[in-house]
Amino acid sequence: MKEIVKITIGLTLTCLIAAGIMGGVFIITAKAKKHNEYLNFKENMLALLGYNQTNPAPDSLQLCTVYRYLIYQGDKTSLGYMLPVKSKDAKDIRYQFIRVDLQGQFVDKFDLEIETAQTTDLKDREKALAAVLPKDVNQMIFADRFIVASNKDKRLAYLLPGKSPGFKTNINFMLALNSKYSIVGLQILEHQEDPGLGDEIEREYFKNQFTGKDSERVKTLKVIKEPLPDEQLKYLEKSKWAKDAYSEKDIKALQKKYQDKDICAITGATISSVAVVNGVKNVVTKFVYRVKILENIISKQKITVAF
Repeated sequence: MKEIVKITIGLTLTCLIAAGIMGGVFIITAKAKKHNEYLNFKENMLALLGYNQTNPAPDSLQLCTVYRYLIYQGDKTSLGYMLPVKSKDAKDIRYQFIRVDLQGQFVDKFDLEIETAQTTDLKDREKALAAVLPKDVNQMIFADRFIVASNKDKRLAYLLPGKSPGFKTNINFMLALNSKYSIVGLQILEHQEDPGLGDEIEREYFKNQFTGKDSERVKTLKVIKEPLPDEQLKYLEKSKWAKDAYSEKDIKALQKKYQDKDICAITGATISSVAVVNGVKNVVTKFVYRVKILENIISKQKITVAF
């Protein structure tokens, strides 16, 4: 009997120690994974802005994230935006939370006690929001985010993460829009489309078809089942350009010729092509509508945003 008790205690201790080690390893690897995901996300953002190893981003480049929430208070629903704002001396970035009703009218705003490094964590954001929102708020749900890239007080682009149901799973992507809401670039972040078919959504000739299209054109964008003209294909594959292959005049002429054209489907992967187009349309259309309302409120409330 004593031997059985000893064995039982020994096995229990062994299991507890193993569980502790595994838990510790999981926490460490989870943090490392999260950090790597952030680095990959940032690398894609910089690539959309035209920065890389040979053309590094300037130290003055700022990437400010705006977080959007759905706020449920009694029988009322409102939208909330966590905004990075300049401090009174303009040396630091602080955060404010402004609420907008579903008709786009200003409701209220609150100063938040949260540091920039904490805003990336969902729990830290919710803690800061819970401290200032009215007590009768039933629920707050994080909806999405967008990033504003600026350099020396000049707004360069809006960076918009998005996703769309693909052939197998969601296709995660990121868009860059300029200050006039035209597409600057598209990056495919993650997908499980079929190799040699749907995975062609990563190729330049497909992604660059979106570049230059404004928000109004995007609303009516569709996929067409016809091959890209050789002239357009060569133009779209910019990484293959020979030195001085195109003059500025040539580029402007080609942009004008193909800018309003619909998106040519990838051969044998129409579903993947449509998924990306629908995702882009959805993200751009909703963002432009919301950001115009937000910008109007920022102006009227004289909020000194950091971007």
